[in-house]
Amino acid sequence: MARRRKKPASVARNRLRLIGGDWRGRKLAFPDAPGLRPTPDRVRETLFNWLAPVIRGARCLDLFAGSGALGLEALSRGAAEVVLVDSQAAVVAQLRQNLALLQAGERGRVVLADARDWLDRSEAGPPFDIVFLDPPYQRNLLQPCIDALYRQARLRSPGWLYFECNRDEALPDLPPDWQLQRQKTAGQIRYCLVRGQEQG
Repeated sequence: MARRRKKPASVARNRLRLIGGDWRGRKLAFPDAPGLRPTPDRVRETLFNWLAPVIRGARCLDLFAGSGALGLEALSRGAAEVVLVDSQAAVVAQLRQNLALLQAGERGRVVLADARDWLDRSEAGPPFDIVFLDPPYQRNLLQPCIDALYRQARLRSPGWLYFECNRDEALPDLPPDWQLQRQKTAGQIRYCLVRGQEQG
């Protein structure tokens, strides 16, 4: 009898599992790409427990989308629309394929662009209810993106900003009318939820 060939380690490893909502348990592929590290299951579980009162019907932005762990989880849990932005072509192609597999229709849109550049464009559209911000660590991208979100009024008022960083990094400076509501650590990850208030 022929022996079954083992899948390459990278194939077996590069799988994302949605943990709640309509697509709970679905496993999706993501490519090997520099800096790509999906938000761990237990962190996502905590985050979406925090967002449970506001996620259904929300318009969401997933910057540095990578595997799509946050944006796709939001769609699974009832978000009305999610825009996923990433600068790597292979990542964007896989995200589009995964949205097609999930039959997300027009609720999910993927954009190939630099996150900071895209935030400054008019095509970003109206403000978002929830923004997920998970840039590659040690690249000093968190502060410029928060500044751009505020400067361009990309976050609805009131709205919610979630961000991740290395637990050893100093937290970014927030706009004066944005308030840190929750923060936790898991391994080397620090993750935070911010409430954005009325500007001015």
